Amino acid sequence: MSGRNNFGDLRSQMPKADRAQAEEEALRLGEEMHLADVRRALKLSQEDIAQTLQIGQSSVAKLEKRADMYVGTLRRFIEAMGGELEITARFQGRSIKIRKFSDLSETK
Repeated sequence: MSGRNNFGDLRSQMPKADRAQAEEEALRLGEEMHLADVRRALKLSQEDIAQTLQIGQSSVAKLEKRADMYVGTLRRFIEAMGGELEITARFQGRSIKIRKFSDLSETK
């Protein structure tokens, strides 16, 4: 096993601040992912999503690269992967789950 090191040994040799930063980043990555990363993690291809959404594969690629999009578009994309989109607003230690926007007109 020459030239190979145990990951735990390598990590223990890192400066304490670097270890803490790496652990923080690992936690963040567990909670945040780009759409393309979510799709890949679910072992879905762009073509799989395209067929479900009845659009072309190139349109899926464009959606994954967009910096912004309509909530409805994002919802359909997430649902095409088998998920459900939830939107949560956070205020000074308080989180409020936003209901579907179509429900807003019904409450008035």
